[in-house]
Formats: sequence, C-alpha cells, structure tokens
Amino acid sequence: MRVHPRALTAEPRTFLTTREKAALVLAANGKTNAAIARALGLGEETVKSRMQVIRRKLRAQDRTQAVAVALALGVLSLEDIVVPVGANRGYRDSV
Repeated sequence: MRVHPRALTAEPRTFLTTREKAALVLAANGKTNAAIARALGLGEETVKSRMQVIRRKLRAQDRTQAVAVALALGVLSLEDIVVPVGANRGYRDSV
C-alpha cells in the first residue's frame, strides 16, 4: 500500500496522481482507452487498470460518472474539457 503525506490524504477521494488525472482529462474529452494509451505512452490494459483505480477512488460506477464526480469535487475543471469547434452547429437550425 502506498503511503501519502497527510496533506494529500485529508480527502482521499480527491487525491489522484498526475498520471491518473491525465488519463481522466483525456476520458473527459471523449478519448477511448486505446487513444488514452497512445497519448500517454501506455498499454491499453494499463489504461483500463488506471481507469478502474480512478473509478474506485471517486466511487463512480463508470467513466462518465467519474468525470462528473471529479468536476463536482473540483478535481477537474471545465477548462480541462475541450468543446470541438462547431459542436452545436445546426442544432437550432433544425428546430
């Protein structure tokens, strides 16, 4: 078991390692495990394991809930999420 300094474990639910947060940011931006693996230079199985650890720490059922919980707890911010250009283009036009 890894021991973390007391300051980091005051709220264990919000402590993610730098690599875990990087994987979660990519997941928040819609990347697949394979894409996250390529971006971080990891194997896909490593990413799957890392996402399980993240979900367990955040007490989330799936990666979508993990992102929502991370946003609610302040682990992620809205600035971490990139909205593609033209994401809503044509939405209002069809109504």
